Amino acid sequence: MKTLLRLLLKSQHQRNRSGPDQTEKGMTLVELLVGAIMAFLIITPMLGFVVDMLNTDRREQVKSNTEQDLQAAVDFIAQDLSQAIYIYDQKGINAINNSTLPTSGKLPAPANGTPILVFWKRQQIKNSVPIYQNAAKPNTCDATKCNDTYVLALVAYYQFKDNDSTWCQPSGGTCPTRIARYEIRDGVKDPSTLAYYPDTETTDAQKKDPAFNSLFDLSKPTENVTVVGQTAKNPEVLVNYIDHSTANVPVPSQCKTTLGVTDPPAPAPALTQGDLLTADGSTNSFYACVDTSKNIARVTIRGNSLRRLQADANYNANNSAYFPTATVQVQGLGARGK
Repeated sequence: MKTLLRLLLKSQHQRNRSGPDQTEKGMTLVELLVGAIMAFLIITPMLGFVVDMLNTDRREQVKSNTEQDLQAAVDFIAQDLSQAIYIYDQKGINAINNSTLPTSGKLPAPANGTPILVFWKRQQIKNSVPIYQNAAKPNTCDATKCNDTYVLALVAYYQFKDNDSTWCQPSGGTCPTRIARYEIRDGVKDPSTLAYYPDTETTDAQKKDPAFNSLFDLSKPTENVTVVGQTAKNPEVLVNYIDHSTANVPVPSQCKTTLGVTDPPAPAPALTQGDLLTADGSTNSFYACVDTSKNIARVTIRGNSLRRLQADANYNANNSAYFPTATVQVQGLGARGK
């Protein structure tokens, strides 16, 4: 009996201690490895797609910025040219710089700068001439005391090609070219005496530029253009990121055909493409076709939007959309002598 009771107690105790095993299952190393590989195969193409979208968006943004800059530049040049009374073609620019007159100065000759568009214009100076003599001085003028006046001004747009880090961001590679503007103008004169007002009675904007040659005569436009030995004031930069490429770039259009220039009658020599086209001769990214006899100029500018993103970006016909071009044709106030 005791043996049976001991067996029953032992059996009950073992039943209470035993029971279903409560095991917690986790991911094996193989499962983790398979999951990582699947995530890599899915996420990598998505990341590449996102990066490509960001790069495309950035390229489109700089392209848009370049187009806006070029349009603003040609609008400014068009407004400037609309006041032109004489525009020089390449033949005229060469004649200025080759003049042998002892009183005849040359155009500004900055390092790495090429004159592309040069003309004379009527420059308005507001509130500069007193309405009544001795009622006011030019430097104390306002709209109630003085009238506006016009002076003669020489304007020259240059293309600069250098490695100045100020205009070369991102740095490295060949820098983009830029367009800068010179202005050399006459000063305000007393209408009663036709003499210049004293410096003490004028502002800087009303004074004659030291490089302006008072001997200049519009009937002889290639003589006495500037003062010998005088340096023009530093130019103001109009626009940067003009294309710097020199290989496989578009060729300028024929000036004679576009402007409708006809050869002058004999015995005068016929005008050639080289006489009418002003360009730097290598990049062709800023050039002008000029018909001096009709006082017409057509200006073309080609930008380089990719240069804003990478250290070097040469012209590529397959990527021409990122090298936008802007063109404007303007006729000045009137031909010389008319």
